[in-house]
Amino acid sequence: MSTTSLPKPDRAAELREAFLAAGFTADGLLDLLGAPAYAALARSETVPALRATRSHGDGPLATLVRLFLLQCPVPHVHAAEALPVGAALDDGWLRREGDEVHATVDVRPYGGPDGEDWFIVSDLGCAVGGAGGIGSREEGVVLGVGGASTTLAGITVRVPVGTALDLGTGSGIQALHAAQHATRVTATDVNPRALEFTRLTLALSGAPEAELLTGSLFEPVGDATYDLIVSNPPFVISPGARLTYRDGGMGGDDLCRTLVRQAGEHLNPGGFAQFLGNWQHVEGEDWHDRVRSWVPAGCDAWIVQRDVQDVTQYAELWLRDAGDHRTDPAEYAARYEDWLDEFESRKTKAVGFGWITLRRTDVAEPSIVVEEWPHTVEQPLGETVLAHFARQDYLREHDDAALLAGYFQLTEEVVQEQVGAPGAEDPEHVVLRQNRGMRRATKVDTVGAGFAGVCDGSLSAGRILDAIAQLVEEDPVLLRDRTPEAIRMLVEQGFLEPVQGPGR
Repeated sequence: MSTTSLPKPDRAAELREAFLAAGFTADGLLDLLGAPAYAALARSETVPALRATRSHGDGPLATLVRLFLLQCPVPHVHAAEALPVGAALDDGWLRREGDEVHATVDVRPYGGPDGEDWFIVSDLGCAVGGAGGIGSREEGVVLGVGGASTTLAGITVRVPVGTALDLGTGSGIQALHAAQHATRVTATDVNPRALEFTRLTLALSGAPEAELLTGSLFEPVGDATYDLIVSNPPFVISPGARLTYRDGGMGGDDLCRTLVRQAGEHLNPGGFAQFLGNWQHVEGEDWHDRVRSWVPAGCDAWIVQRDVQDVTQYAELWLRDAGDHRTDPAEYAARYEDWLDEFESRKTKAVGFGWITLRRTDVAEPSIVVEEWPHTVEQPLGETVLAHFARQDYLREHDDAALLAGYFQLTEEVVQEQVGAPGAEDPEHVVLRQNRGMRRATKVDTVGAGFAGVCDGSLSAGRILDAIAQLVEEDPVLLRDRTPEAIRMLVEQGFLEPVQGPGR
């Protein structure tokens, strides 16, 4: 594990002021570098960004980009024009070698959801888009913000809460987000260095301090309970706990299973727990049943598989992540064999990746939805998550008769598509498609399409069906009998939302 000493956060406010004054922000980076070079950074390609900074000379912003994002040494005189260099040297943000200074940590500007200017601090070369990119790292290295981090931040429910827990905080991005809507934030990590980086991230971003606790899973918090729990855990299913930031140290998907199962007892009533995770696809077993079995008693759950890879793809992905593809070919082959041996011993044929959201309800019959949705979605999805569970409450409380007496409204930005041969009088099928949130699409029959199109909250579902029955010359009683299932599907998937009818 790395033993490099980290900066002190005592004068982070001075550094933050200098960064903002120089325009060292997410928007400032885009303006300085231009879209192609900025996008290249996300692919760990730094040459376009270096060229862009050279074209802007030695101004403060170009200097800060070279120093903290690209990790190039800069002349001391230029650093002094961009930030309080004495304080940065004294507190350990910089080190001096002759007439040049070097950054000791990776600092990446990060735009908050409401336009906040934040800064994520991590080990050198370990921010996505940092100079080192993804490659071989020491065991205890702390990464910056990446795709998984922003995915979790985007799906997290953002409502005011009293307490929030960021379990496995890393460089602190989830704790930083939580600090905007939680009265008290606790951040834990098995790696003490990660907690120090979280402290730096919060201080440099101007956020309140968090309670920082060292330990694995829920052990550091004892029997404490929270209104919100978030975790981007070390979920990689690997042969051994080689890299702390990604390998959980338990066999197979046991870490994710343990995390989910234990979360229920640490949630306050009505509280949410939201995780990213991997799970095994095992021969002779339905993966839906596997992850459904993880859900703790007393909790509703929404589990979405976003991707699945066969074991060879999965092994190659994480071998490249660790830089093993750049080692001796024989060593690479041996490590590859280790991964395949591990999967074969567990009868694992593929690995799924996705999101897990729990809500503690303590109801007798919880709602557990496990689905696969690999298609494009519209982040952030926090409001979509809230709406999903609100719809589950509604459906749980309304039987078929109550559904027919209810009033519904077509969700905004739902469009209808008709699919069929060119020139055909009638479509082969009708598709309703969402342009927001999960961006779902579902096939409906002509009655379902007509029903959804008429729903504007002015008529009950039963009255709409009676009118449709007259138009299609169908027995209204039979239509009422067979339609509630379709209404439930349209409500559950968010095409229709329950509303108060007129006069209610």
